[in-house]
Amino acid sequence: MKKSVLLFLSLIVGFASVARADRASERKELISRVETCEAILQEFMGRPETAIPPAVWARARAVVIVNQLKAGALFGIQDGWGVMMVKRADGTWSVPALISSAEASLGLQLGVNTVEKIYIITDDATPKKLFKNRLEIGVDARAVAGPHVAETQKDTKTYVDAPVLVYTKKLGLYAGATVKTGYISRDDSDNKILYNTNYEMPELLYSNWVPPIPEVEPLMRMVAHYAP
Repeated sequence: MKKSVLLFLSLIVGFASVARADRASERKELISRVETCEAILQEFMGRPETAIPPAVWARARAVVIVNQLKAGALFGIQDGWGVMMVKRADGTWSVPALISSAEASLGLQLGVNTVEKIYIITDDATPKKLFKNRLEIGVDARAVAGPHVAETQKDTKTYVDAPVLVYTKKLGLYAGATVKTGYISRDDSDNKILYNTNYEMPELLYSNWVPPIPEVEPLMRMVAHYAP
């Protein structure tokens, strides 16, 4: 009897240890995603042809950084992940909340490549549409290509009122061009692992109930630097 009890307890301890190891491994991967988004922003801002102008940052009420993998033949799939941060009423930036991102496209597109995007959201209402789980960029919110630092800005009327300004490394996408770039959705399960909390996206973005972990602070400082 005692042996059976000891064996049972040993199994419980073993399963708990495996679960903790799996959770730690998953959290490490989520931290890597945040660090990748930091690197994407740093790379965008490091080159005039992709850098976001200060005038655009001054209008930012939220920023979304996305890393997608594009693959397919005749039907292309872009599946990826990213982070969203919002500027709160007191002027401070929220912690980065993890999101999922995807889109589909038709046409000949052989091979696999990554697609990096930054969305500058210029109103307070658009980020909250994610509370219903999913936000269609270009459908739920009008989206246009944003101007770069290196571009000569002639007519700003085509993009100044757009709630979402889209930045990619794709050449030939001129400022003000209307774009539709798939959807982003909230990722509460991953956020709970990353921040070790039961709070979900609304609390992460619009409350101070979840303190930033050290691994996300560099990205927060970078965004606050560009959009104080």
